Amino acid sequence: MHSLYIVVDRLEDWAPYYPSSDLVTVEAYLTLPESKKAGKTQVINLCRDYDYLGTGYYCSLLAEARGQRVIPSIRSINDLANHHYYRLYDNNLDKYLGKYPAGYGQPDTEYFGIKIFFGRVSYPPLEKLARRLFELYPSPILNVEFKRGERWEIVGITPGNLAELNENEQNQFAEAIDAYSRKIWRKPRSRKRFRFEMAILYNPQEEFPPSDTKALKNFIKAGNDLGLDVDLIDKNDFARLLEYDALFIRETTAIDHHTYRFAKRAESEGLVVLDDPDSILKCANKVFLADLLSAHGVPTPKTQLIIRDKPLDFDELEQSFGYPLVLKIPHGSFSRGVVKAHGREELENQCRELFKESAILLVQEYVLTDYDWRIGFLNNRPIYACKYFMARGHWQIYNHSSDKAKGKSGGFETLAVHEVPKDVVKTAAKAVKLIGDGFYGVDMKQIAGRNVIIEINDNPSIDSGVEDDYLGEDLYRIIMEEFVRRLERKHSAYA
Repeated sequence: MHSLYIVVDRLEDWAPYYPSSDLVTVEAYLTLPESKKAGKTQVINLCRDYDYLGTGYYCSLLAEARGQRVIPSIRSINDLANHHYYRLYDNNLDKYLGKYPAGYGQPDTEYFGIKIFFGRVSYPPLEKLARRLFELYPSPILNVEFKRGERWEIVGITPGNLAELNENEQNQFAEAIDAYSRKIWRKPRSRKRFRFEMAILYNPQEEFPPSDTKALKNFIKAGNDLGLDVDLIDKNDFARLLEYDALFIRETTAIDHHTYRFAKRAESEGLVVLDDPDSILKCANKVFLADLLSAHGVPTPKTQLIIRDKPLDFDELEQSFGYPLVLKIPHGSFSRGVVKAHGREELENQCRELFKESAILLVQEYVLTDYDWRIGFLNNRPIYACKYFMARGHWQIYNHSSDKAKGKSGGFETLAVHEVPKDVVKTAAKAVKLIGDGFYGVDMKQIAGRNVIIEINDNPSIDSGVEDDYLGEDLYRIIMEEFVRRLERKHSAYA
């Protein structure tokens, strides 16, 4: 059974290239017999016409209907038809252009264009831009036009036509499709014992990663045992998402970040993904979480929003919260962007500094405890529990207050879920249901008979010897089993 179809309108469009058994006309592809439609198949759609209801459009449409992976996808075709809105996808795209790229065209040129082949371009200064455009619009050939005003900017992005390439461009295309196809289908056929392919997105340079190296190896082993072929990928592997059936993000997430773009694209391509983009949106911003939890009666420390452009009533804040009080930026993680103020002068100074990062801050009552609870949930079921103790001589789990203490954290105690007070688990479960059915870590404190939610993490830590201290290898297996369950459910729906 074919694992690849290269689809063209006419066989002569492929005449400049080596013959390929994977080559089919669009007519032959659209009328494939049922026996050749099933299975894991990649489709490279090189039709001349991607217009709505054109042959290229129908090629991608039926590929997706058959459960095949196609480039360009229907989403990419539609996005390219509305390329003037590209800034909605990446408002900083023009930063890759910089000044006029020296050496490209003539110095007095007001317009110029490039062709991008599977994310590759022949002009090195525009390589980063080419990769980013391919991430936004995965398509075999992209024509990009530029215009110079006060600075260079993109004025057109359209899909390219294989039949219109000159000899030099044909050579570039041949090299690009060869590299792209080898990258996607480079795995030996002997590895068929795996039912599904999974990517784990990680950052080997991250200071506080959600999972350490040993934990990542444990995830891979657990996945292999369950029939998952697991690869580690990083931010440079965006174009490889079509290789996989599932994406597991093990890098600290944020909205204005490649992790969110990976999650969004994976979801749109039908992959099973944790963290899903909706969970990232809900959990990544403490302002949203505070309002969500308050609206549903989930207990939290006393909290108030303050706005940069609105005059602050410090007297009212002091009367309402007293000292010390806590200030938080909405998007901090691992105790970053969370500070304590002991008096008026310190409060004013901290507000001034934090408002440089965010237009909105949270003021929160100071809750002193020896430890925070972390209850891990997967598919709305608690699967592990930890106590995270405060860093020595500090009021937070992580101490970022000085270079000497930087990165130091407190101890921990891992427990069985049934050893946790029932009211703690019950409160955490109530909060998680407001987010979704993904993988979350709920941080809580117990004070004076109250259980209060501090935050909900969409990307909770799983480190070897910490969160797995009670369950061991079973914790990794539980998480990977959920991926398998979702994959089997998804694929049974297509059967």
